[in-house]
Amino acid sequence: QVQLVESGGGLVQPGGSLRLSCAASGSSFEINNMAWYRQAPGKERELVAGINWGGRTNYADSVKDRFTISRDNAKNTMYLQMSGLKPEDTAVYYCHAVAVLLRSGTYSAYWGQGTQVTVSS
Repeated sequence: QVQLVESGGGLVQPGGSLRLSCAASGSSFEINNMAWYRQAPGKERELVAGINWGGRTNYADSVKDRFTISRDNAKNTMYLQMSGLKPEDTAVYYCHAVAVLLRSGTYSAYWGQGTQVTVSS
């Protein structure tokens, strides 16, 4: 099993910045693709940004040029640097990872518990 723990959420004023982190832990695993999703009240969960093992990234149009996703494979940790935050970025942000359990060769998808980001003056 793999556990994902997000941190770094909070309250920020419009135009401000936050950095989210997602740390993966467990035994005998390798992380493949990772991504950040978010879910605002009354809305469906949506992809914010994704990154593969080699560092190739993709972003939702709504966050391009404002958010930057990155990862440290040695630390099994992913980051989301958010700048120019807008009230519409308010949501619970979830970490998602696809990992292979080395003993069984099984690929599975995992979710973190989420971290709240609130953008308000």
